[in-house]
Amino acid sequence: MSTSPFFHNLASAYQAELDDLSSDSEGRDVLRQRLADKRRELGFLRQMIELSPEMVAVVFHQGFQFKQPQRMEQLTKQASEDLPAWASLADAVTLQPWARPLSLEILKEPMGDWFMTVAAGLEYLYGKPAKAPVSDSDSDDQDSDDDTDREHSDNGDADSDGDSDDGHDGNGRHEAGEDWLAEQGFDRKD
Repeated sequence: MSTSPFFHNLASAYQAELDDLSSDSEGRDVLRQRLADKRRELGFLRQMIELSPEMVAVVFHQGFQFKQPQRMEQLTKQASEDLPAWASLADAVTLQPWARPLSLEILKEPMGDWFMTVAAGLEYLYGKPAKAPVSDSDSDDQDSDDDTDREHSDNGDADSDGDSDDGHDGNGRHEAGEDWLAEQGFDRKD
């Protein structure tokens, strides 16, 4: 499935946000508790609808039921400015009873209608049975290229032609990573 660049980027951020909320520093599963806390903070979070929709959309995690997946597939191919109105998705998406009061609060916001459509798209992508929220065939190919580059880099070898698709050899990435860590205050492994 291909997604628009808008949904591709947001889906990764949404996944990361849910991952962050999932466990505490001791590795305990605290997702349910943290989502409940976020839902209670909706009054504050509403301010972030336009700038960081993925951080607000988590309040609707597991709050949608998708009756027409093909409509959602089409929705996630749209650019941010081309998204359909939330009301137009009534036959494709329903809210769980606990999520309805939250949606009414969100819909009071100037960007609330847009946000509800975005939140539904993000949750749809997150719940897809594919390996990741975004399973774009191009990104799958790139992921396997990256894995191959990492294997070569770990073994001290470069790709057979010396370059990967993005113009950097595996060792160059390793060095760039080392440089970044050094900038963050870590010692080099040299």
